[in-house]
Amino acid sequence: MMFAAKPKARFENRAEAGHCLAPLLAARGYAAPVVYALPRGGVPVAIPIAEALGAPFDLILVRKLGVPWQPELGFGAVAEGLDQPVINHEVVAHAALTEADMAPVIARERVELTRRAALYLKGRARLDPKGRIAILVDDGLATGITARAALEALRKRGAALLVLAVPVAAPDSMAALQDAADEVIALETEGFHGGISASYADFHQLSDAEMMALLAPPV
Repeated sequence: MMFAAKPKARFENRAEAGHCLAPLLAARGYAAPVVYALPRGGVPVAIPIAEALGAPFDLILVRKLGVPWQPELGFGAVAEGLDQPVINHEVVAHAALTEADMAPVIARERVELTRRAALYLKGRARLDPKGRIAILVDDGLATGITARAALEALRKRGAALLVLAVPVAAPDSMAALQDAADEVIALETEGFHGGISASYADFHQLSDAEMMALLAPPV
């Protein structure tokens, strides 16, 4: 199922987007959900959602695999818990990528995935989604390849119902992920030609330091 609303055209920042998205998720009445964020950008969106739902919060680590000469274009993604990368075969064919093109990118992003796991997950108790409603949150949905990898990882871990929730999404990507998620929810889907960043006044790249501050337990 797919749900979309558009209460506003622009968010001040990711945290405000999370506060705006939370009531839409609360209205769905999910029973005892768990909330997962895609670092880095999904974390400040997911935290107010988890707080509003009274739900536990965790990370699902994923790295996009960018076309070597066009890194913003993802030909796939690697995710924790998945032995093989998730590949967008249309992009691979369109870019005429070979195994020799892809292998170094996959290896590099697996190294970065391991680095982030050691940094972000150190001392953190992990949530088990088995048999539960898992809500996956990111700051937006463009091509959807990282979301697909995260959803496959959560499905593999036994989530009973998968909900993908984002403040802004490309309509075609929302539709394309219907086979990976049970529900896809977005606040803003119109006028996506400007990309995710066009919906935010502040869409800066989060640093590791900012991530660690967000993930620090409350004092």
